[in-house]
Amino acid sequence: MTNRLFNALNVYHDGAAHSAAMNMAIDEALLDYAAVPSIRFYRWHAPALSFGYFGKFAHVACYAGERDLVRRWTGGGIVFHGDDLTYSIVIPATHTAFSESSMAIYEKVHRALCDALEGNGKRAVVAGGGDSGRTADAMRTAFSAGGYNCFANPVRADVMVDGRKIAGAAQRRTRRGLLQQGSIQGVDLENGLSERFAAELSNNCQSQSLPKAVRCRTQEIAAQKYGAEGWLRKC
Repeated sequence: MTNRLFNALNVYHDGAAHSAAMNMAIDEALLDYAAVPSIRFYRWHAPALSFGYFGKFAHVACYAGERDLVRRWTGGGIVFHGDDLTYSIVIPATHTAFSESSMAIYEKVHRALCDALEGNGKRAVVAGGGDSGRTADAMRTAFSAGGYNCFANPVRADVMVDGRKIAGAAQRRTRRGLLQQGSIQGVDLENGLSERFAAELSNNCQSQSLPKAVRCRTQEIAAQKYGAEGWLRKC
């Protein structure tokens, strides 16, 4: 991948494991405050399950006793977390990449991930095929549907290894910017994969710590939204 998606990228390696609600809140707070494109890699303090904004709580209620459940702000289906490498990418509305379609961004991010995985000895490909109409339908499903296991249902531009989906994502676009939340699983997640992934997205990566304003805003969002029963069970 010779042309990087971003001319500069802030990289947040969040070493502390968080609850599902806190992880979602940090991502939303970053969308509120980020002035340049950012990527955050993070962990979960317990086995977790996230499901898309339009998903039904009834589809995940059976996991409540064994996993930390959270409704994402982004779309998509059910994702199991704990053994995966989870990341979020924020693109401010002022950045040129924001003007690209959601599908184009999704595919470019995943092509960068494929290049990073090659450095780990895996031949990864971006799923393709189908006409433009079917592609658009598939991407709408990826971004909006909620009652299916994301990793059992690959769509165009997901990342595949040996015919098996190993990475998918979902997005949310607002007036402030675009948030993409993704999960990588079923492959070796060590050997510098996160650093290599960031480097494939930009030649100018800057390691950062979460700003105080983001940390303060995160507490509010987690309490009022992602940690609230009304949000979790809203449909």
